[in-house]
Amino acid sequence: MNGKLHLDGLKPSEHKPNFPTAMFPKATLTALAFAAIAAAQQVGTLTAESHPALTWYQCTTAGGCKAASTGSVVIDANWRWVHNVGGSTNCYSGNTWDATYCPDDVTCATNCALEGAAYQSTYGVTASGDALTLQFVTTSSQKNIGSRLYLLNSNTEYEIFKLVNQEFTFDVDVSNLPCGLNGALYFTSMDADGGMAKYPANKAGAQYGTGYCDSQCPRDLKFIGGEANVQGWVPDSNSANSGTGNNGACCPEMDIWEANSISAAYTAHPCTDTTGLSICNGTACGTASRYATECDPDGCDFNSYRLGDTTFYGPGMTVDTTKKFTVVTQFISSDGTASGDLTEIRRLYVQNGVVIQNSNTNVAGMATYDSITEAFCDAEKTAFGDTAQFQARGALTGMGEAMKSGMVLVLSLWDDYAVDMLWLDSDYPTTSSASAPGVARGTCATTSGVPATVEANSPNASVTYSNIRFGDIGSTYTGTTSSSSSSSSSSKASTSTTSTSTSKTSTSTTSTTSKTSTSTTSTSSSTSTSKASTSTTSTSTSSAAASTATSAKWGQ
Repeated sequence: MNGKLHLDGLKPSEHKPNFPTAMFPKATLTALAFAAIAAAQQVGTLTAESHPALTWYQCTTAGGCKAASTGSVVIDANWRWVHNVGGSTNCYSGNTWDATYCPDDVTCATNCALEGAAYQSTYGVTASGDALTLQFVTTSSQKNIGSRLYLLNSNTEYEIFKLVNQEFTFDVDVSNLPCGLNGALYFTSMDADGGMAKYPANKAGAQYGTGYCDSQCPRDLKFIGGEANVQGWVPDSNSANSGTGNNGACCPEMDIWEANSISAAYTAHPCTDTTGLSICNGTACGTASRYATECDPDGCDFNSYRLGDTTFYGPGMTVDTTKKFTVVTQFISSDGTASGDLTEIRRLYVQNGVVIQNSNTNVAGMATYDSITEAFCDAEKTAFGDTAQFQARGALTGMGEAMKSGMVLVLSLWDDYAVDMLWLDSDYPTTSSASAPGVARGTCATTSGVPATVEANSPNASVTYSNIRFGDIGSTYTGTTSSSSSSSSSSKASTSTTSTSTSKTSTSTTSTTSKTSTSTTSTSSSTSTSKASTSTTSTSTSSAAASTATSAKWGQ
């Protein structure tokens, strides 16, 4: 089976948001006429959009780490209240579009507007300095579950990262994330302006969190390419707030981090189109066959538990998830330059000032690996019996080409309406023996992760991402080498957060783990879920409320 299910764009993704359920008084025909003046996706005026500031750092080996002065975050458009232009009537209620305002994709985008967001009170999003905390359940006038945000470098553009021959580092606290939840930090090939230049009908852009796409080709997005996704919309049977339309949003995705306090994975998801959003329709979105899309929904993933080291990550383990720690990801090129082919993705951790090398694989029939390479991915797919979609969609070279084109940083928290996050932290598929290679992914029970239960029992769950840094390899972290580590690391601090490290490059065979981001639209039985967190908020007469995002890591 494939490695994971994302509900996020289904990465995160995410995440398939739940939408507003409260209805407002019906708008007049005059309002409709006013709305029709502009044939494009609109922006609301009832709540001012004010992006929470978030400091992040760019690092060099020579100059250390310097703070970006313009950093902030914006919440995804799918979480936002969508109402008629010039009024306050929902264009989308529960999991159904309003037929008057939204008879088709183009008319709906003309008649309806994305509203500004109240980040803390509605979505449970708080930023302070270089730290961003995402609350799982937030109750205001309605209930919101999870969130998905993007890093901005200005009010109207996302920060674009090109990470080949670079490293990306952040601190994370997952101590408050139990079984069934996923704090996901990842990159997708979104346009810097949210798609405004490519799709002129999109008048909202990055300022309002538009343009999401991922390797799951999510169809649960309310707007794609400046048009609504109304046509063919089918409400979900297991969520009162979500559904799927005819169109999907495909693009490459690099999952740096999908984790809770029990399990963690990082995963590469290449696509044949490495340049950005590609809109799919019908079967090209994987409706008939999971592998009929231009992307790899499973990916090649590294989950230490799934790969045989069951004592490496978790409470009280080598990487102790009861405390904050640093995650370092290095993207090694074939020639040591940013133009070379991506050949390896390495992982390091730092905790209590000690550099922790990644775990080694321990799977029957596989050689020992501690990073993602082409050999590892081939070996993992073979050992676990997974479909070789990763190789067919460009493998690491293709992933590297997407990274050279530039990707947007996504930060999210979500639960999983598709398979209860079992692909990440339990035994999956549940129909297979836990002793079969690749099935056991963590210690959570196969009965855990049911969204209704997680939302009721762990509403105060949260994740905090902080101290985000990227730059030259070895420049973003400091630490001493653990005496138990077999690889050497020299710490060379730059400002407060950098150090050089020589990480282990494994030369033996590799094995691939597929980690599919669960898109809310995914109907496949494979382990991939869409990255979407279930946000169940709705609009209020005084301020735009969040639309309920259903569990899906859209595009993870």
